[in-house]
Amino acid sequence: MPTAPTLSRREAELMDALRHLGGSGRNAELARVLDVSEETVRRTIKALAKAGLIGRVHGGAHLTGAQAGASFFRRIGENPEEKLRIAEAAAAEIGDGMTVFLDVGSTTAFVAEALRQKVGLTVVTNSIGVAQVLSNHNGNRVHVLGGEMQGDERGTFGPVTEQQAGRFAFDVAVLSADALSAKHGVLYQNAPEARLVQVAAEGAERVIVVLAHPKFGKTAPHRGPAPEELDLLVTDLPPGKKLTKALADWGISAVIAEQADNEKED
Repeated sequence: MPTAPTLSRREAELMDALRHLGGSGRNAELARVLDVSEETVRRTIKALAKAGLIGRVHGGAHLTGAQAGASFFRRIGENPEEKLRIAEAAAAEIGDGMTVFLDVGSTTAFVAEALRQKVGLTVVTNSIGVAQVLSNHNGNRVHVLGGEMQGDERGTFGPVTEQQAGRFAFDVAVLSADALSAKHGVLYQNAPEARLVQVAAEGAERVIVVLAHPKFGKTAPHRGPAPEELDLLVTDLPPGKKLTKALADWGISAVIAEQADNEKED
């Protein structure tokens, strides 16, 4: 029988940290948990991935064979540069001291990282990762919504989650989506997620949707908030003519987080 590989202390600690985080974690999360640099985390992840003990994705890792977080980290590894630009543009719309809802979307995870520069936020979320990124930082107050945990989304959903979300008054709700349709607006694969973001949108003064361009014109079975409830789309490329007209008809503004000229040259 093959023997299990012998782990260094740092490798064992990182494996334990991944288990503690629900089976997956971003480099920044792991660095904070282990109190080491992100470069140390990256080197350790590389060694563990080479040994076949974890899966490696852009910006993070997950336990191989573990269902917790696998779906989320597959998605967070898609279009990371675009999501980073979107996140920075969305964070610019949020001021210090605001009350903000953030959902479990992979693009929203990037927004949470960008919001670490803000001060005194009240953050309400159903996302484990968002809570870990923003709690105990710059005077933030973080409220994690209760409900049934869905490991593959790293978040909570269901009637309890929706009831608790409905008790807050948000300055801004930052929402992701699985698709953006010119007919229906934002769409979701997961019915509980669609219901939760509807509640969050209803309780928000302003609703920002963060969405990378591959989701333009896609479809999914569950409707999110009514398009008229949305205020701003932050994305990385201009939508096509049909979608642009629909956004204008709904009164939704768009911010395009384009590449800087020096990035395009690279």
